[in-house]
Amino acid sequence: MTEQTLVDNIKKYLDSVPNLFYWKEHGGQFGTAGIPDIIVCYKGRFIAFECKRKNGKLTILQKITLNKMLKAGGIALVVTDVKQVKEVIENL
Repeated sequence: MTEQTLVDNIKKYLDSVPNLFYWKEHGGQFGTAGIPDIIVCYKGRFIAFECKRKNGKLTILQKITLNKMLKAGGIALVVTDVKQVKEVIENL
């Protein structure tokens, strides 16, 4: 599965969750380097999902950014399938 397919599948799931807000961060010159792929607000919680293919590796900047989000009290993690996202959302 490509990263784009994973992101699309996660977005489809998130669209089905009532009262959940999310956005897809777009990379490139107009995005902010290191920001996770999908940012979510649900039940008052900040959640960031960095989407990777199986065996995908984080950049140093991605690791630093995820750690900063965790230290700030958010939920920030790397996901490789929709099941991981569902677990986070369903456990809030």
